[in-house]
Amino acid sequence: MDKWEMYMEIYQLLKQGFSKTSVAKKLKISRTTLYNYLKRSPEDMTTWLASTKQRRKKLDPYRELILHWIQKHPDLSASQVQDWLEERYPDLCVGESTVRSYVRNLREEWKIPKETSIRQYQAVPDPPMGQQAQVDFGKVKVKINKGRKSIYILSRLSFHTRVINTKSG
Repeated sequence: MDKWEMYMEIYQLLKQGFSKTSVAKKLKISRTTLYNYLKRSPEDMTTWLASTKQRRKKLDPYRELILHWIQKHPDLSASQVQDWLEERYPDLCVGESTVRSYVRNLREEWKIPKETSIRQYQAVPDPPMGQQAQVDFGKVKVKINKGRKSIYILSRLSFHTRVINTKSG
């Protein structure tokens, strides 16, 4: 639902007798947002909506570069776009949601669907005995003579024998 539809829906629901709180819940917006809509007359709303469409976006200077990336790599995620931008332009300070929204809008505008790759899973053959083990590290604090001492633990589990070896120090 776009902002103008939201504005009209708010006034329709209020006209039907719903309270402001129930209108906000029904439309899944905060009461603060509802009150901001109610402050505006239809003329103010039209002017405000027109101004939001003309506003420059923070990533507009990088539009061609981002567009090139997502055309060349349709499976590229917005977080990868952000990483690439940060690598090339260290001074660029932009939020994750800003990049996500910008990339989504570019994809819609240029009709570039996001390609998803399906992971291929398969069983790995068991290696010969003694070739594979699971290792884990840990730290435990224990009380010793009215004090506390840290004990570091290394644990190894052999897959074939299921024998656990523990070394502490």
